[in-house]
Amino acid sequence: MAREAVKARELKREKLVAKYAAKRAELKAKGDYEALDKLPRNASPVRLHNRCKLTGRPRGYMRKFGISRVTFRELASAGKIPGVTKASW
Repeated sequence: MAREAVKARELKREKLVAKYAAKRAELKAKGDYEALDKLPRNASPVRLHNRCKLTGRPRGYMRKFGISRVTFRELASAGKIPGVTKASW
């Protein structure tokens, strides 16, 4: 389980990216890279990292579900994810 501070930091970055998205697009279209440099570093979408919404785990992230593979397996085994069944052949 990730620390609460790490989860909060990632959430803060997401908010900054959303806040400056339009301004970044405008400056990039103009080619004004000096003004782009003056924006906060965490306003860049490259600095975001996918994390599990439940545990905050940074690795083994499944985009389709927004959770890590470990959490996915636990929830799928418990039958809490609709449409997901254990494979058997």
